[in-house]
Amino acid sequence: MATMSLRPCGDFRTTYRQDTAIFDTRNSRWAMILFLAAVYVLVLIPILAPGIEETPVLGSLFWPFYNAQYLSLAIQVCYWGIAALGLNILVGFTGQISLGHAAFFGIGAFASAYLNNTYGIPVVVSILLAGIVTAIVGLFFGSPAARIKGLYLAIATLAAQFIIEDLFIRLEWFTGGSSGSLANPIALFGVTFDTDQKFFLFALTLTIILYVLAANLMRTRDGRAFVAVRDHYLSAEVMGINLTKYRILSFGISAFYAGIGGALYGHYLGFVSAEGFTILLSIQFLGIIIIGGLGSVMGAMLGTIFMVLLPVVMAGGVDVIAATEWGNTPMITNGLAFFKEMAIGAAIILFLIFEPDGLAHRWRLIKAYWKLYPFSY
Repeated sequence: MATMSLRPCGDFRTTYRQDTAIFDTRNSRWAMILFLAAVYVLVLIPILAPGIEETPVLGSLFWPFYNAQYLSLAIQVCYWGIAALGLNILVGFTGQISLGHAAFFGIGAFASAYLNNTYGIPVVVSILLAGIVTAIVGLFFGSPAARIKGLYLAIATLAAQFIIEDLFIRLEWFTGGSSGSLANPIALFGVTFDTDQKFFLFALTLTIILYVLAANLMRTRDGRAFVAVRDHYLSAEVMGINLTKYRILSFGISAFYAGIGGALYGHYLGFVSAEGFTILLSIQFLGIIIIGGLGSVMGAMLGTIFMVLLPVVMAGGVDVIAATEWGNTPMITNGLAFFKEMAIGAAIILFLIFEPDGLAHRWRLIKAYWKLYPFSY
């Protein structure tokens, strides 16, 4: 009689290693590897074959990978995604609040440009050093977290945002003052990343490395301590977790990620100005992690993609409305210019009401549905 192997219907984890695995199954791990490999190949081919966009068939296949608009959005996803992940480590995993993340983002941008321009440090090294410098500043401004939390900590970080914004204007030797600072293109092993295709390869590689490091950090003792401080700090303290250490450490790690993202941003634009790091950017970063999902590494990336694409989608919708007969009415005409800004606030409110756990939670529900389909148990 032939034997039939039965697979368990459900999600059974019997070891801690299985419970903390980055990928739930081998298939999901290989799917991600193949997806990233395909992206690298599709980006490399237009670089190695510059005239491929003129080929009728292959040109249409590789069109998104040499289109300036799409590549610019993809690069923005990378440097915002890195900074948003740092904020999620602080807010989502440790339970601390910060309204000054844009200031740390700016410190990274200015520090990398300063180190490269003043001391001639290679850009790749200056990006790493900028992250370290920003982490040190983050540890300093995060020190109030040792004694205060909640609304009081939010006000303290808001004060840090305005203090650092003012320093951006006053420290002309560091930032260039109101004139800003130039940031040189990235060069590595004799290759200058001076095109969108090349820069995207560098940004994507750096993003993957930092996301893998963050995912593994959450699997360590320190990562579990962050979550314990967030869930119940009194119980964490009874278990021997040093609350002061981990609260301040989370600020340092968050600032490090923000500094790396800011440095990447600065060298992509080639120019860094203090006007780009206001409180509105800090709120956008908070919106990213709320929409993506607090306490989720994947949620930081999903929220970033959503936030980057939202203005593009809204701009397309505005163009469609403007082309209709409704677009001629004064109320619609005057309001179209503000639809994109309103959409960000509306998206945050709607997610807080209908999907408080963010896109990451919704993605897990979708995966669970298809994993158990057609059985509901």
